[in-house]
Amino acid sequence: MAATIHVDVVSAEEHIYSGEAEFVVLPGEVGELGIYPRHTPLFTQIKPGSVRIKPAGSDAEELVFVQGGFLEVQPDVVTVLADTAIRAKDLDEKAALEAKRAAEEAMQNKTSKEEIARAEAELMTALAQLEAIRKLRHRA
Repeated sequence: MAATIHVDVVSAEEHIYSGEAEFVVLPGEVGELGIYPRHTPLFTQIKPGSVRIKPAGSDAEELVFVQGGFLEVQPDVVTVLADTAIRAKDLDEKAALEAKRAAEEAMQNKTSKEEIARAEAELMTALAQLEAIRKLRHRA
């Protein structure tokens, strides 16, 4: 049996995932992070995107969309503390496309740096949700 690491994905609203996994891949601030059992301890911020979890003894990966948050890695435990976390199968493509359109429109119509930054963040979140949906469809 392959070595495993315990993974918890939680948000303020709910506990999304808890279990043993062979590995976890998630979006770090400077690129994608791959976490395997006995990884060096780490604490870092994560950005919006897909968390891929390979449950122990399963061929299928679990996909969870996170809207940002923090990652804590200990040799035997990975904890994802997400601002918002949604199981990929529960993502709403229509709502994500509407959010993308609204953010793009807001970026064109805003004048202050704060409004533009907020619109850019909303656009990044919508694009990350759409990418998670695309990954989920590709796996099916």
